[in-house]
Amino acid sequence: MTASHDFPGAVASPVPGVQQRAARPSHHHRQFEVMGAHPDGTGTRFTVWAPNAQGVYVAGSFNGWHGEPLQKLEDGSGLWHGRVEGARAGDYYKYRIQAARGEWMDKADPYAFRAEHPPGTASQIWELSHDWGDREWMARRGWRQSHRQPISIYEVHLGSWQREEDGRVLNYRDIAVRLASHCRTLGFTHVELMPVAEHPFYGSWGYQTTGYYAPTARYGTPQDLMVMVDTLHQQGIGVILDWVGSHFPSDWHALVRFDGTELYEHADPRMGYHPQWNSLIFNYGRYEVRDFLISNALFWLEKYHFDGLRVDAVASMLYLDFAREPGQWIPNSHGGNQNLEAVRFLHDLNSAVYAAFPDVHMIAEESTAWAGVSRPVHHGGLGFGMKWNMGWMNDTLRYMQRPHFFRRWHGDDIRFSSVYAFNENFVLPLSHDEVVYGKGSLLGRQPGDEWQRFAGLRALYGLMWTHPGKKLLFMGGEFAQVQEWHHERTLDWHLWARPLHAGVARWVADLNGAYRSLPALHVNDFHAEGFAWLPVDTPEPQTVLAFLRRGAAGDAPVVAVCNMTPEPRHGLRLGLPHAGAWRELLNSDAAWYGGSGMGNLGRIAADEQPLADLPASASLTLPPLATLVLVGERPQSDDASAPGGDNP
Repeated sequence: MTASHDFPGAVASPVPGVQQRAARPSHHHRQFEVMGAHPDGTGTRFTVWAPNAQGVYVAGSFNGWHGEPLQKLEDGSGLWHGRVEGARAGDYYKYRIQAARGEWMDKADPYAFRAEHPPGTASQIWELSHDWGDREWMARRGWRQSHRQPISIYEVHLGSWQREEDGRVLNYRDIAVRLASHCRTLGFTHVELMPVAEHPFYGSWGYQTTGYYAPTARYGTPQDLMVMVDTLHQQGIGVILDWVGSHFPSDWHALVRFDGTELYEHADPRMGYHPQWNSLIFNYGRYEVRDFLISNALFWLEKYHFDGLRVDAVASMLYLDFAREPGQWIPNSHGGNQNLEAVRFLHDLNSAVYAAFPDVHMIAEESTAWAGVSRPVHHGGLGFGMKWNMGWMNDTLRYMQRPHFFRRWHGDDIRFSSVYAFNENFVLPLSHDEVVYGKGSLLGRQPGDEWQRFAGLRALYGLMWTHPGKKLLFMGGEFAQVQEWHHERTLDWHLWARPLHAGVARWVADLNGAYRSLPALHVNDFHAEGFAWLPVDTPEPQTVLAFLRRGAAGDAPVVAVCNMTPEPRHGLRLGLPHAGAWRELLNSDAAWYGGSGMGNLGRIAADEQPLADLPASASLTLPPLATLVLVGERPQSDDASAPGGDNP
């Protein structure tokens, strides 16, 4: 199962002014069962929240787009309700709203289960039936997604992963078959889909969401998406959805000033406008907004069987001054920059999700040092199960871009992640954000000639897959895409025919295979006892990384040794926890991967010659720009032979 999330009641919080509440899911968090459009045979029931409207009507293809009135409930909820005879599944509609000041506007349904294909903006009445075939996956999901299991995620933008020969985008169903085969071949355990909720601007990649309950019609129907998830599950692949609860676009047909007033957003732009993304910020202080978003998270997990949500831009939610200059934001009631209402919302969101689905993952994309992001709410945390390690990503890529000669003076960049590696439950991401906006591809950011760039990329992946933390790689990285990613074109799949690119793909597949098969590489991803630096006797230790990974008692120990320069190291002496044979399981310099073929003939022998505080050591050859993965042929016996694990 995921990290423990029980609900003992309110406890003290490290954030001033925030009482942490353990909120169980309630009917308030199942708004999708009542709100929106629900066909009932010969007609459809409509319910919408518009508390300040003078009148609300339903106009659609079933009545010639002439509005039929809804009745305002007298309970003070601000809900309008009614049944329209003849409105059936498949029909298009909008709410025609007379605002508080008398102006008229047509709005899409915030709770619509399907939206018109862009550039259309109408909502569509739809039923969400599907005969699921993933019972085996769902029954074992808690075990498959345990923190002690391997989790290797392949991040995908559906519109540009693969396309038809004529450039048309694929249907969800077609993508499913190809994607499942691809992930099984390369050994990924999960895919992460960039946001699929409806969005009017394709170039936003889904991060400017308008139809929160509607998967984009660009790739098919809701049932097509269900088939996609079902297919991946039946092939043993988990599916994580990128979810945006931090902001929404100002497209007039959607949430903005929904009834002529600010309902979902703040009225004051210092609270309600996001200057970095030209979008609007949710008003987490309104329970109706919190219910809308929490219900939405539960909706995707329940109706579409997603195995987790990666929550986008959490830092922008937590800080009132995010992307703002002095004077452009309003301090909280304690004079600080923490968004106390957003913190409460995240507590409630994660508590509700884990209460309803204890076997899923809530993953935060959070780029600051906020403490306890992936710790349970009742332990003073935000309640996420995992967090992207943005620090590791930034430091590592900055280091890998440096010319090889200068790396000797920047060893702290590549080693610093070990200082905080276990403060959170980290995912190591090499995501879409790192290969856009002029940054170039991961391959293109490696220094040196062509051979060195490919060798450097393989070394980077070797470091990533052996470093503590779950893994995430954006599409194209698995075969060393040359061009920077762009959403309007497919990946350069023809590169697979080239030996160096095919070699990178084989390397990724073998890394995933080792990560999945060797408990030492995944059991303690989130625990310090699973990692320790190893000493090396070399004139230039700053560019050689060596560390030990340990699993449970009886698991074979694994050692990773990385050479970050093009200079091979002959006779390198490496400290080890015990003498005996160590198998060279993987070598990124093998000819099979496009390397020079330098190595240790598959095995090294460690003798009882101490090095630093370790009782044994071995002499080995470390190839240029390479990662070696060594497996001890007998498990560590006890802590007496284990290294201390101190950072160098």
